[in-house]
Amino acid sequence: MPKRFVLRAGAIVAASALVLVGAATSASAHVTVSSPDAKPGGYAKLVFRVPTESDNTSTTKLVVSLPKDHPFAHVGAQVKDGWKVEKKTEKLPAAVKVGDVTLTQAITTITWTATAGGIPPNDFDEFALSVGKLPEGVDALSFPADQTYSDGEVVKWADVAKDGADEPEHPAPTLKLAAAITPVAATTSETKDSTDSLARWLGGAGLLAGLLGLAFGLRPRKAAAGTADSGKAQS
Repeated sequence: MPKRFVLRAGAIVAASALVLVGAATSASAHVTVSSPDAKPGGYAKLVFRVPTESDNTSTTKLVVSLPKDHPFAHVGAQVKDGWKVEKKTEKLPAAVKVGDVTLTQAITTITWTATAGGIPPNDFDEFALSVGKLPEGVDALSFPADQTYSDGEVVKWADVAKDGADEPEHPAPTLKLAAAITPVAATTSETKDSTDSLARWLGGAGLLAGLLGLAFGLRPRKAAAGTADSGKAQS
């Protein structure tokens, strides 16, 4: 096998490892919601991550809609420097019992409005809510969100993902209660461990290919040296 071919193959494997690791660690740039402690029937902290997907405008407002079919008896909004927060309460179409409380009205939207620069281009920020109680017998909750940019553009993150279909262009932030029971730190650690294992495996494959290339490259020289020594001995 030609030395140049083997060395080139080793370089390709190593480069492929870097590309795959980068793809595994990349994250979606949508508005998302997560929770470190959500579980049915309990109270939870909801964290909305908001990226500014723009090179020249900032995010200046975020409006989060809470589920009316599963209203919360308690809603506390994070107070952030540089942002004004407002809660909107509406009358419910029908009374809903949440734990020991029967609700006829509930907080349905939370609005954060920038009083300073907002979220700069290509950066992100997080906005938190303390809510409860979470409904039981529900797998997931959706929180449609409106993101307003400094140039007036409004992006509505409200599309509902359908089973078996591709992710919509602007999916609504959705919290899966079953998955949210695991703390975020543990989930992050597991993801990191999986990514590290993939990186080590691919890196090892690239190193092995490179060593094989070096071995094949050295073999012809040793063979040539052996032939020369044999010729001298015969003479």
